[in-house]
Amino acid sequence: MSSIPNLVEGFQRFRKQHFESNDSLYQQLVKQGQTPKTLVVACCDSRVDPALVLDCSPGDLFVVRNVANLVPPSESRAGHHGTTAAIEYAIRILKVEHIIVLGHAHCAGINTLVKTGGERNPDSYMADWMHLAESARASVIAEMPDACVEEQMRVCEQRAILVSLENLMTFAWVRESVEKGSLTLHGWYFDIEHGQLLRFNAASNCFEAL
Repeated sequence: MSSIPNLVEGFQRFRKQHFESNDSLYQQLVKQGQTPKTLVVACCDSRVDPALVLDCSPGDLFVVRNVANLVPPSESRAGHHGTTAAIEYAIRILKVEHIIVLGHAHCAGINTLVKTGGERNPDSYMADWMHLAESARASVIAEMPDACVEEQMRVCEQRAILVSLENLMTFAWVRESVEKGSLTLHGWYFDIEHGQLLRFNAASNCFEAL
């Protein structure tokens, strides 16, 4: 774990790497602006940093992170829609060509959803948020009621990715871009225990190693 002094020292190393030369990457990004081609919807989990996992440089990815890497469906009601706003910006302003929903193993949000049975709790922001993946949990329990919790969780983690992909298509500007061929959606799953990256193959209807 990093203490505050460690973080400050880390920033100094970062600054030395990126800001002490006239042709630094950040100077280019300031002058030219950001032009990422890929949006990643990732989890807040401290073990799953998309730029680190995918070995990307600054400016390569546009990233939105939330609990359990969920995408809510299109809604007309007023409210604070941070994830939706980021997705809209990525598509309408940045013109990204790919959206990756990056799920992962040992997700605490999915763990909570599975173990609580999808109960709604009006006093919990997290419980309300995780209810977005309730259809994934319900399908897992219905199909494999006798499986161990660990196996149910893994399958639910992957099915929650598919729920988010379905929810993405409820936004007109996502659907239109996909239909035009200017945007491609991807479902990826990072197995942090075994160091594997899986992707959803619609043809085989399963996650396969990349």
